Amino acid sequence: MILTVLITGLAFSTPREIAISRLLPAAPALAAAMWPVLPTILLGTFCLAVMIGLSFVYTDLGTPYTAAAIVAVTLAAAYASHVRLQREQTLLRVRLVADAAQQVLLRPLPRRFEDIEIESLYLAAQEEARIGGDFYEAADTPYGVRLLIGDVRGKGLSAVGAASAVISCFREAAYDEPELRGIIHRLEITTTRYSAGLNTQDLPERFATALVVEIPHGGGQVRLLNCGHPPPLLVHRGEVRVLEPTTASPPLNLATLIGEHYCVDTVTFDPGDQLLLYTDGVTETRNRTGEFFPLPDWMRRQGPASPRELLDRLHRDLLHYSGGRLDDDIAALAVRCPPARAQEG
Repeated sequence: MILTVLITGLAFSTPREIAISRLLPAAPALAAAMWPVLPTILLGTFCLAVMIGLSFVYTDLGTPYTAAAIVAVTLAAAYASHVRLQREQTLLRVRLVADAAQQVLLRPLPRRFEDIEIESLYLAAQEEARIGGDFYEAADTPYGVRLLIGDVRGKGLSAVGAASAVISCFREAAYDEPELRGIIHRLEITTTRYSAGLNTQDLPERFATALVVEIPHGGGQVRLLNCGHPPPLLVHRGEVRVLEPTTASPPLNLATLIGEHYCVDTVTFDPGDQLLLYTDGVTETRNRTGEFFPLPDWMRRQGPASPRELLDRLHRDLLHYSGGRLDDDIAALAVRCPPARAQEG
């Protein structure tokens, strides 16, 4: 509208030789990018009326040609506006479906399981994406609070499907299996069956890393079974430890090739301690010079913080470090055993 008024004013106030009026067809063309069909047509009609009015002031402007251009551009712009609105409605429906799928796949976690605080973070690498191959889950079971975080190799619908299969299996196995090895064994079977059902030639390459954590009721310790996943970080009495597994365990769907040897590690988890679980999208975030995000060093610089505050800081600093652009999906869980006073309160 501003462009139309500007062109109209210049057309009436400048000499005929400049022929500013020939720019009038640009107004409805630009309107199609933002306006609905009817306002676009009305703007084109206004431009046509302006051109006809100019013809009474300047008789040799070539009005028929410019008027024909305005009509043609207005009709094309109206059709383009119609198509744009249809695509926007389709995109909105797709987003609603994706949001619903994310609520099922990565449902919001309770902020507290008895004496354990939990917060989650998920960032999609693609701006329009809602879900991906990174996944996490938590369950309050008779054996304690059990956590799962992992990353399916690959992207797209196959990765989302594999992540969904693993999470669904964990939601059942976490309550049924008394040992972490039993949970991983069932996740392995589920991943293998899902991959076999895809009928592709690269089945051995379709795998997922996974980390299962168990915090018994009453705290005091935490058990970890790491299947090829990035090691979590533990803040214990102000010191940051990288919890590398004692013995490497195979990623899901690779046990038949590497061997089904699973190692469970146990570490102290006292009141006030905090555990950070994450996917490789965090540590593989690069800055402009190509350097990876120094997560352990970053963790050491963080003072006492709640799980939500810690993840908010991580979110902010990852975006700042990468220049606002992420190359991979990111998932993280922050778990804290509150200090004794908080538990008593």
